[in-house]
Amino acid sequence: MFDFTNLCLFVLGERLLNTDKNNFEKGTEDKFTIDAPNLGKIRKITIGHNNKGSSAGWFVDKVTVDDLGNKLVYEFPVNRWFAIDEDDGKIQRDILTGGNQPTGIVYNVQIVTGNIRGAGTNSKIHIVMHGSKGLKNSGKVFLEGGKFERGLTDIFNVEIAALLSPLSRVTIGHDNDGVSAGWYCEKVVVYCPFTGIEQTFPCCKWLDEKEGDGLIERELYEMVSLRQRKQKKHPWSLWIWTSDLANAGSDADIYFQVYGDKGKSDEIKLDNKTDNFERGQVDRFVVELPDLGILTKLRIWHQRRNPFAGWHLSKVTLMKTLTKDKYNFPCERWLDTNEDDNEVVRELPAMGRQIYRVTICTGTIGGSGTDASVFLNLIGEHGDTGDRALVNCKNNINKFEKGNLDEFIVEAVAIGQIQRVRIGHDGKGGGCGWFLEKVIVREEGQAEAHAIEFPCKSRWLDRNEDDGQIVRELVPFSDGQRLYNVGYHIAVKTGNTPGGSSDSTVYVKLYGDKGDTGKMMLVVSDNNLSNYFETGHIDVFTVETSDIGQINRLMIGHNNEGMRAGWFLDSVQILVPLNGKHYMFPCHRWLSKGEADGKTEVEIYPSEILDTEQLINYELTVVTGDEMFAGTDAKVFIQIYGDKGKTEVIKLDSRSNNFERRSTDIFKIEAKDVGKVFKIRIGHDGSGVGSGWFLDTVEVRYLTMAAVPKEKKKEDKKTKKKKKKDEDEEEEVEEMQEGVVTYRFPCSRWLARGEEDGELQVELLPDGAEELEVNTYEVCVFTGDVLGAGSDADVFINIYGENGDTGERCLQNSDNLNKFERGEEDVFILTAIDLGPLKKLRIRHDNTRPYSSWYLDRVEIVDTKDDTTYYFPCNRWLAVDEDDGQIARELVPVDEAFMKKDEDGEGGGATLGLEQKAMSTTYTVKIKTGEKKYAGTDANVFAILFGENDDTGKKSRQPSAGVVWFQLGFI
Repeated sequence: MFDFTNLCLFVLGERLLNTDKNNFEKGTEDKFTIDAPNLGKIRKITIGHNNKGSSAGWFVDKVTVDDLGNKLVYEFPVNRWFAIDEDDGKIQRDILTGGNQPTGIVYNVQIVTGNIRGAGTNSKIHIVMHGSKGLKNSGKVFLEGGKFERGLTDIFNVEIAALLSPLSRVTIGHDNDGVSAGWYCEKVVVYCPFTGIEQTFPCCKWLDEKEGDGLIERELYEMVSLRQRKQKKHPWSLWIWTSDLANAGSDADIYFQVYGDKGKSDEIKLDNKTDNFERGQVDRFVVELPDLGILTKLRIWHQRRNPFAGWHLSKVTLMKTLTKDKYNFPCERWLDTNEDDNEVVRELPAMGRQIYRVTICTGTIGGSGTDASVFLNLIGEHGDTGDRALVNCKNNINKFEKGNLDEFIVEAVAIGQIQRVRIGHDGKGGGCGWFLEKVIVREEGQAEAHAIEFPCKSRWLDRNEDDGQIVRELVPFSDGQRLYNVGYHIAVKTGNTPGGSSDSTVYVKLYGDKGDTGKMMLVVSDNNLSNYFETGHIDVFTVETSDIGQINRLMIGHNNEGMRAGWFLDSVQILVPLNGKHYMFPCHRWLSKGEADGKTEVEIYPSEILDTEQLINYELTVVTGDEMFAGTDAKVFIQIYGDKGKTEVIKLDSRSNNFERRSTDIFKIEAKDVGKVFKIRIGHDGSGVGSGWFLDTVEVRYLTMAAVPKEKKKEDKKTKKKKKKDEDEEEEVEEMQEGVVTYRFPCSRWLARGEEDGELQVELLPDGAEELEVNTYEVCVFTGDVLGAGSDADVFINIYGENGDTGERCLQNSDNLNKFERGEEDVFILTAIDLGPLKKLRIRHDNTRPYSSWYLDRVEIVDTKDDTTYYFPCNRWLAVDEDDGQIARELVPVDEAFMKKDEDGEGGGATLGLEQKAMSTTYTVKIKTGEKKYAGTDANVFAILFGENDDTGKKSRQPSAGVVWFQLGFI
């Protein structure tokens, strides 16, 4: 199983949906009832299984939830596999209410009638477009208004509430009505502007009861060789003048890229197979470029791999074939590692040239330096410099050593104000890991005071440290450095085709409506597989870069190196939590010199764009104290609470050794926007030797929009004199700007069994918090007085109030040596941030001991702050072999009067049930297993309903022992 997100921590009570082993069979619909507090409007459902059993894979058709109390029904269309060897390999999914298909996708459909006698028809023509793998279709669409005459092409714009492109097939037919019903269809062409894919479906047959095989409806399949990418591009003539100097010619492959005021082209390769780029020669090419507006610069380079790669370029000319617009780009420079300034990249302007002085500051901790090849890309408001190898250092022979300040010159066309710096290395060499402090950039001729500093916050660019990334994008902000980049989680699935695995280095480039990411090498996986791109495997990578908007296409390929270079790519998926999007890119083709069309690079378009829950970036700074044995090797987690809700429980880890004595660890997480933060809960699981931890402080940062005074334009003295006094007293104008919000949570205490109160987790308030304070709750648990009522299992409780919850706490320190015995009362003390009036509690046991079954009579909680007692009656078993088989219960408080009636035996039980029922509702969950082969499962299935007010917790089909840790998955 793979997961796009950071690992998230769940400790949830389990409930059995049903103990019947014959649930979730192929083609069946299973129905379950859940009693729970009123969740409000249902937002989503999480459903999955534990992948255990002889046939764990499961295909779910849909889920229906009927809220009986509020008389609402929710539909959750799924139509996906929950299997590690099917689809995207996920066994848990989040499904949004009402489905997740985009609406209003327009398809251009061309129907070509054959040019033979009697080919036309008066019948009504219909079409059905089938999506990828045939799981979705458009339904029958009647093509009204067409002539369907011999030799004609009828064109229709069809709007469908689903993104189906690329299509797997189309069904075409007619109603056989009219005087001349028979029809000869030559082909169907479908173009989807949303994906830019045009597909051709040949027919060349009669649809006529009296001709051929008598069919009036046919399935048509695409002729893949005719598929076109309909991105608008224009033909240009390109002339390249090689200088008439000794050894000026080159045997290398030449690359170029063009920039204009509307964007930039892709990198274009000019093959050198016919003695191009020889001394004194002019080479002419025809290239296609998108609409770039007015051209501003051209970047041209080679990769210096050939022994005769050195090249002296005189100039480049580009002319647009249709408009005859011509641009000249003079050069007269060497592109040679042994000539001129030893550069192999030149930027040729249609405007001024600029020189940038770049200082690279390496950190001062042990092992900071690197011997890898470092590259840099300066990104400005008018373009970028492209990736430049930092080879020629101006002040040090050994570059990028510990504590070094290495200076480089980057010559490029002026790119305006520099906004970002992209820096990284190739990851090669024994000591390639690099600890980068910052990058400083200034334009030649400017004072050092005008230099722009891009802090890296002393981070590793190392596969075995920090987050494992070896490329980073830096922004000129000193606070919340990690918040400004968007995380793109890329899952690459290699096909099951024999020989489909590859040893090559794979790269990807994403294109969006706000720009592109540049070419990114996929070299550090999140799921840490030993070998990447193996047959049938899914490799997951995370890259961070600026926001490119909605992704409309991607380019993926490999460098064709290694013993097994050829690669069969099945699909690519991209999850962008900050934008709430999940993109599906089917491919299912070879990228191999010796297979198919011989290409090792392909451009693919999304077949589906799914909506997921939108998240935001948080930056967490955790400071471990300076006490003896303060560090911990346990698993640390955190949960953030705000006025808009709470995050999931999030595990904090990285490839570095975290939480050491006197250390400061920084984490970037993607989580729900909880609004204004009012508390956090942080702790660990007590695992490992010496798990005790002395926590000093925690800081939480995130980005928000705030109103700030708008800067006024400078005015000359004459204008100022003309203004009246009352105009000078105008209100100050404000504008919205993005800024960093920081909350500091002091702690300075042990989280250890043998220290202080023995707790492993703590709730913290931010500095300056006045609204809330720490409160103590006395929890009294009454075990029932029935045969076998006592339990030896560990019991957990989570108390909910208007101001949040306590998180799940283990009830350990009772005033009784043996806890939860028949007819006994156990008292526990819980400390938490004040919850306000209590709303409910969730209580469970872990079913780990031989005598785990437990009959719970009630729970009473005393709020010591205002001396209020809350009563939570239960009177039920928490046992897999009693009652309904559940080992968790959600209880809501009732008035003390109902408790007294019940004690007096005056029928209070029935009244009590009504009292509790008024505060809860019943959900009927119907799960429809699909009709596909092997669709059924014998794994443990679970579901969680998420509403506006709360969630149900995990509902499981079968019990499992112990506390369960899960990964949070997306759709």
